Order: sequence, then structure tokens, then C-alpha cells
Amino acid sequence: MTHPSQRFAGRVAVLATMHEKEKAIAPLIEPALGVTVQVPTNFNTDAFGTFTRDIDRAGNQLEAARRKAETAMELTGQTLALASEGSFGPHPAFPYLSCDRELVVLIDRQHELEVIGQVLTPETNYSHKVVTNLPAAQAFAQQVGFPQHGLVVITRPEAPSEAEIFKGITSPAALEKAVQHALAITGKAQLETDMRALYNPTRMQAIAQATQDLIAKLLRLCPRCESPGFDLIETVPGLPCEWCGLPTAEVRSQVYGCQKCGHRQTIDFPEGKEKASPAECAYCNP
Repeated sequence: MTHPSQRFAGRVAVLATMHEKEKAIAPLIEPALGVTVQVPTNFNTDAFGTFTRDIDRAGNQLEAARRKAETAMELTGQTLALASEGSFGPHPAFPYLSCDRELVVLIDRQHELEVIGQVLTPETNYSHKVVTNLPAAQAFAQQVGFPQHGLVVITRPEAPSEAEIFKGITSPAALEKAVQHALAITGKAQLETDMRALYNPTRMQAIAQATQDLIAKLLRLCPRCESPGFDLIETVPGLPCEWCGLPTAEVRSQVYGCQKCGHRQTIDFPEGKEKASPAECAYCNP
């Protein structure tokens, strides 16, 4: 079977970033695939959307990442590109928790391939708060890991279209100056965690995790055509209860698929157990 790195070895993978994401991605992807990661000069990823909402993201998270990668290839003439995109908000299963969903996409025009690595993690300092005095701002800063993690200060939180935005704040003096400026205007200041990768080491770790997921998928080959990215496409519930035998919501099987040839493979009992606990059964534990 052809090793997946043979498709990539010796090639340049252009990384669409202006926020130093190469620090998280390159050390992992280069040895795994044998590529050289290059960042295009003067590449403005803010044009694809900003976390501070002064530029809206065009399309969804994956579409934004794709646009970054495709634009980077157009600018550099390369046929292999990487891009990442993050999204922050309530955890889908635990709404009281904030979470970070990171995507790292690889697009290979030479082999007509797109593979997506991702991670969903509650390990994030994503937060925001409106304050009316400097001590409250300083307390918020301490809670979110400042100054190792950067902050954003926005004036006029009640009128975002008219607001000034101060980004990349990483010193107590800069924070005080920005907050006092906002307070002088309306008596309020909106503080937000700066979620750009270079100002957020916790997010940088999540990008690395998504890159590792991408690598694992690239190394998983289709058993029929040997194309990389033989990936999970469906999870099937129905693991039978060990007491009554009725299907439960627990995972019974996983279906993997190839985007190139369409081959499908079902793996039963992927978690190594063939029966579900009665505690998970709607009949035995109604």
C-alpha cells in the first residue's frame, strides 16, 4: 500500500495565516507529510472575517477556511494549502460551558483532495464583559489569563458600528489606557478575550490538536483506492442492552467513507463493547 506521505513529500504547503498559526501547525505537519510549510507574505486573513465582528465572516466556518486556502494557492501558485478557522460559543452538549471548535483544512489540487481535521474543546478562555470602572476591567483580565492572553477593548458597547476597537492588548498600561479612553466616552467599556491565535496560547493548543486530527485522517487510506482521508461519515446507534437486548442510543457501529471512490466500510462495536449498560436502556432504566 502506498504511504500517504508519498503524495506530499517534497512539496510546499502554503499556510493561509497572518496570526502565526505556523507555530502550531508546521512542527506537526512537516515531519508527518514531508512537506515544507510556507506562509505567504502580506496575506490578510482579516478580510475573511474577524472575531471582533468589524468584518463579518463570509459563509460558515468551513467555507471561510476553504476560501483562505484557495486564495493562498492563487496568490502563490502552489497546489497544496492549509488553513484553519475557529468558532467560539456555548458547548453543544453543555450550554453553560464555552467551547472552541477548530478546523484545519488541507486542500490538494494536484490530487483533488480535501481533508478536514477538527477538535471541539471546552479548554478556552473565550469570554466578554461590559465594565464601568478600571478595577472591574482588571479583575476580568486576571480571570482570563491576561497578559499571557491578549484582550480587546471596545468603546460604545451599545453602538458597535460607531465603536473604536483596541486589539492585541498585552500589557497593564495598554489595558488601562484603552479602558480609561472608553470610560471617558460613555462610562462603559466592553472587554473581550482576543481570540486571534498569536494572542491566545490556549487557542494555539487547540489548533495543534485539530492538526493532529488532520494528520491522522491523512494517514488513514481507503482500502480500495488508497486515497488519504478515509474518514468517519456516520455513527450508528443501537448497541443492544445487556439485560433485555433492545437497542439503546449507544454507538453500535461507525461508517467510514472515501471521498474519491465512494467506498464505504462499516465497523461494528468500534468502542470494543458489544452490549450496553442497562443504565443506558430506555426500557430497563426508564
